[in-house]
Amino acid sequence: MTEMRRPLTLRDVSEASGVSEMTVSRVLRNRGDVSQATRERVLAAAKRLGYVPNKIAGALASSRVNLVAVIIPSLSNMVFPEVMNGISGELEETSLQPVLGVTHYRPEREEQVLYEMLSWRPSGVIIAGLERTDSARAMLASAGIPVVEIMDTDGQPVDAVVGISHRRAGLMMAQAIVEQGYRRIGFMGTKMPLDHRARKRFEGFTEGLAKAGIEVADREFYSGGSSLGKGREMTKAMLDRRPDLDFLYYSNDMIGAGGLLWCLEQGIDVPGQVGLAGFNNIELLDGLPKRLATMDACRRQIGEAAARIVAARAEAAAQGGAAAEDAPEGGGERVVLTPTINVGDTLVRG
Repeated sequence: MTEMRRPLTLRDVSEASGVSEMTVSRVLRNRGDVSQATRERVLAAAKRLGYVPNKIAGALASSRVNLVAVIIPSLSNMVFPEVMNGISGELEETSLQPVLGVTHYRPEREEQVLYEMLSWRPSGVIIAGLERTDSARAMLASAGIPVVEIMDTDGQPVDAVVGISHRRAGLMMAQAIVEQGYRRIGFMGTKMPLDHRARKRFEGFTEGLAKAGIEVADREFYSGGSSLGKGREMTKAMLDRRPDLDFLYYSNDMIGAGGLLWCLEQGIDVPGQVGLAGFNNIELLDGLPKRLATMDACRRQIGEAAARIVAARAEAAAQGGAAAEDAPEGGGERVVLTPTINVGDTLVRG
């Protein structure tokens, strides 16, 4: 069980910075005559603690609003709408409403979104991923509300976590490819410094190949959004460079679908000459001439499970009264789902 800390107050920041609560208030509201040195000391203490001012005024100041902050990295990525559907569907029968924040995979943007959302005292936070800045972790750890990190279980959560192991997903796909007799394998995916889940899948994938004595023969990375055009472009470049490759593994279905379309247009026998696989099992695959092999990442189930955790703890807090806000029931839930491979028409040779 994860110990839920009480929400931080001005007094905590006052004690940490060595100035009065009134001075702390002035600094955080950017009001009054405060020296630059004092201002910097107060802001540094607040950031280190994870303190977020309360924007709910008057008698409501100690209350929570019936909102659940849902923070995701992208609206253009086809993965997250299904997660949102799972969250909103599960919360429909409760008094809670999800509100959305988008980070664009930028850690500094995540800090800003968290700061603003937590200042309205939501009843819970559902946030994608496990990797974040020290400041973001401090805000989540000090919020005194249920925090559910989703999509990934390879790491240490602040509180609850719901998702799949991406390292295991990459390993499973490598094993499936090797079992079909493929040996000269190329990989295409996003540049990974900020896409931690793609990086973990690639690590698991290379580990799985290494167990069979195989190395990735070629690789290509791109920045920006995923698209059919990007998949076509990278597939052409890779096969022009390495026409001997017999399998192409894509970090997501969108670029994989583009690669499949390009191969079919060139008259390449898929999977006889070149096998293909992606990741995410998105509905787009239903309209392709051949169904791309892929992996179901349990997106809707992840959203539903995360929402159930927040709703259950919010209900327990409401039944327990004001005291429950300082020490909510539960904490540290860990839900690990198992991804499944859909072989489609592009992995198994006839």
